[in-house]
Amino acid sequence: MGALFLFLFLKENQSSGCREWFDPGTGFILDTSQGLKFHVMIKVQKFVFNPFQENSFLLYDETGDCILVDMGSYTVEEKKEVLYFIDNNRLNPVKIVNTHCHVDHLLGNSFFKNKFKAQVAAHAADEFMLASSVEHGSIFGFEVEAPPEIDEYLEEGKPFFFGSSTLEILHVPGHSPGSTALYSMKDNFVISGDVLFSGSIGRTDLPGGDYDTLIRSIREKLMVLPPDTVVYCGHGPETTIGEESRTNPFLSS
Repeated sequence: MGALFLFLFLKENQSSGCREWFDPGTGFILDTSQGLKFHVMIKVQKFVFNPFQENSFLLYDETGDCILVDMGSYTVEEKKEVLYFIDNNRLNPVKIVNTHCHVDHLLGNSFFKNKFKAQVAAHAADEFMLASSVEHGSIFGFEVEAPPEIDEYLEEGKPFFFGSSTLEILHVPGHSPGSTALYSMKDNFVISGDVLFSGSIGRTDLPGGDYDTLIRSIREKLMVLPPDTVVYCGHGPETTIGEESRTNPFLSS
């Protein structure tokens, strides 16, 4: 048993107040009273924010830790909606994550970083966009508070941990140079940002975008996932990898 504990860590469960052993490599919780392991499922809460109808996500597991993904909340009411969900579920925001750094996906970053002192994680290749976020926002009529700097760089091949959960980082450039997708094989979902939509793909006419690169990213990184993988898109409804493989007109050839 002592050798087993070398691979586990002790963490207080936010819901029960009990201290439990977690295996971060597998995402399992160890019930030491019964000698059993149970998978800790990542739950996904979607919000639709700002005039671009951007999808923001809050991911959390049974530890109570959560991450805020693509927080595009702009109005006071939109920010309160997220805070209510966090408070109502007794969650602990530990990271702010951007699949990419276009302005409609980071309108709430400054507010939530100041509120929770959480670090911001994004791909280094999109860092250049932060400096022009205020200017780009003004073009669309947004009064954008200067977004915080990136604290942690997302890298393909480097697991992303929160709570007792693990996400795989997929670098999927094309919509932007640093676009990433967040994949959970155990929970059978991928957050695709603006790379892949239901029946469509991301635009490539913005700085750093490239159509051929985007198509290659989708084919080589996303279409190889299991067909029943749920795709949480940056805009619009959810879909599956299998559905897009069969019906997406941009991927038919």
